[in-house]
Amino acid sequence: MTALPTRKLEAWRYTDLRQLASIEFAAPPPVVAPTLPNIDLPRLVFLNGTLAKELSSPFEYVHNFQTIAEDSTQPLALINAEKAHDGMTLHVPAGVDAGTLLLISYAAGSVPFAFHLRHRITLGEGAKLTLIEIAKGEGVYWHDPVIDISLEQGAKFAHIRLQDESREAFHLATIRARVAEAAAYDHFTATIGAKLSRTEISATLTGTGALAHLNGAQLLTGTQHGDFTTVVAHKAPGCPSRQTVKSVLAGTARGVFQGRIEVDRVAQQTDGFQLSQALLLSPGAEMDIKPELEIFADDVKCSHGATIGALDAEQLFYLRSRGIPDDQARSMLIRAFLEEALEPVTQPEARALLEEAIDNWWVKQ
Repeated sequence: MTALPTRKLEAWRYTDLRQLASIEFAAPPPVVAPTLPNIDLPRLVFLNGTLAKELSSPFEYVHNFQTIAEDSTQPLALINAEKAHDGMTLHVPAGVDAGTLLLISYAAGSVPFAFHLRHRITLGEGAKLTLIEIAKGEGVYWHDPVIDISLEQGAKFAHIRLQDESREAFHLATIRARVAEAAAYDHFTATIGAKLSRTEISATLTGTGALAHLNGAQLLTGTQHGDFTTVVAHKAPGCPSRQTVKSVLAGTARGVFQGRIEVDRVAQQTDGFQLSQALLLSPGAEMDIKPELEIFADDVKCSHGATIGALDAEQLFYLRSRGIPDDQARSMLIRAFLEEALEPVTQPEARALLEEAIDNWWVKQ
């Protein structure tokens, strides 16, 4: 079996998997069906890593699970390829607007277990799809999903994820997207759950005018560790990319953002931007930010920004002086802080789901 990555690797410098390595994970046990979100959309439901057909609804573009050869050097993707036994293979034909699909993963068990879902999504020329992905669970488990995405010319894919796993769980997701000419990949991940989590996204822009938006929000408390790592590779001219990641950290939680923009020599007129901002709600919280630009073209516009701070005392005073209770005032400021990252999420069901999750997180503080 492929070994887990260690902090000796630069890409894993801020995330230590030794606590994961110290646990012996069993095979996924049977699980009783949970109460599912009341969202009126076609859905695929996976329970402990296996498709639950009785809880899923027909979606004509989903095909039987197919194993895929793994030729990368990413350790978690290699582990997934060795272990994966189920997942979603989805193909939307050229010119088809497939609407919105809900993808739910639920996990629960009395002993530690692991599962490795592997999904492949292909959109033909000019096709459209919105995917709302929800991960929840109870107990100690390791969820190691890999999602491979291929967008042909002019395709539009909106990918919205809510990671709200058990606070005892490990969630290590690998997402890889290839975006062709004039195609667009819009991504948003809300990281709320898991003891230790990492969302690693690689977007490769292969055709002129390809676009990638990789946004995220991390809301962590207690001793949670959340890592949001991205690599955007500009391999064609005239491609814009945007990354906005907002982190709200309480207790002794630790957040990580590593954002890398790579611009090939042929990728003239690249427009790349990334922004990471963190709000620390307690003195024990920590945020590590590592932006990177690797540019070999000369006609480009690339920039990055990073800030770390606390809630503005003057803004709190202003709200409280108008009769707003302290908790409500803090909640309002946090929501305002997250708004920029949430702004691209316009799908109604997804937006409502994320806002409810954020509100619930604050209530539990």
